[in-house]
Amino acid sequence: MAAKNKIQFQKAMSLHTFQSEFGTLAQCRAQLFQYRWPQGFTCPQCGSRKYSELGTRDLYQCHQCRYQCSLTSRTIFSSSKIPLTIWFLAIFLITQSKEGISSLKLSRLLGVSANAALRIKHKLQLVMKSADDSMPLNGLIQVDDAYWGGVKHGGKRGRGAPGKTPFLAAISRNEKGHPIHIRFSRIGSFTAQDIGSWATKHLHGKTIVITDGLACFSEFDRLGHIHGSVVTRGTWQNPQFKTFKWLNTALGNVKTAIRGTYHKLSHDHLPRYLAEFCFRFDRRFQMELMVPDLIKLSVHALPIPQRQLKLAEDWW
Repeated sequence: MAAKNKIQFQKAMSLHTFQSEFGTLAQCRAQLFQYRWPQGFTCPQCGSRKYSELGTRDLYQCHQCRYQCSLTSRTIFSSSKIPLTIWFLAIFLITQSKEGISSLKLSRLLGVSANAALRIKHKLQLVMKSADDSMPLNGLIQVDDAYWGGVKHGGKRGRGAPGKTPFLAAISRNEKGHPIHIRFSRIGSFTAQDIGSWATKHLHGKTIVITDGLACFSEFDRLGHIHGSVVTRGTWQNPQFKTFKWLNTALGNVKTAIRGTYHKLSHDHLPRYLAEFCFRFDRRFQMELMVPDLIKLSVHALPIPQRQLKLAEDWW
């Protein structure tokens, strides 16, 4: 019998464990309080540690400045009529599903409307995107051009096909060649200017960057990175060519999962769904910690109003 893949068969957070830790509103509130104020309540206005809980409303009042705040204020849970138990269950379902979960299925499992489930999902996706974007890639980086959508039958194929959304696929590898982090970022086009803007935001210091021969990738040289290009024309027919194996595998898995789970995504919201897969991939070694990690990130994220959810994502 072949040895089991340690990543594929690693332990995740079971539904039983989740229910035992986050099954009641009291448990969710206690966990949220601990994540928000690990050293005890701290007034957002003056920093005082002394407070009291109001008996008539779920508010904390500072003894020094009399400022009142709720447990969920200044977080993405702010002003939401959906109870924390539903929010936390959504976080569990999204983080523990390797292929992702559609908002329609999420609404059925949570017992909320499809629109409410979509709002929950998009807000959590924005939190995941912000978390990964704040951690630049370093070390050995492989970068490739990628596309989503476009005409499937007939018409022009490849880079110039109409309707395609370009995005940059990058993967960082350790000294043993193993993939560590991925970053999929929608860009305006494959130009030196856009590549430079992406590199400035997502690469840490001077890194080693390996790409194919696309002309715009020479921008990595201009920015001072150690850049090597590999001519890949026809290499897909050669089973011995494995330079971009991990990157192509990750990219293929993401595209397959998106097609299977969501079938179709809008150009505007594609970065959110790509970020969701990157978030899970980057934390795949500790799946059981994804739930508390995403809750903590959500606690420290700013509120996301409905109008922001409808806006198109910025590039990169």
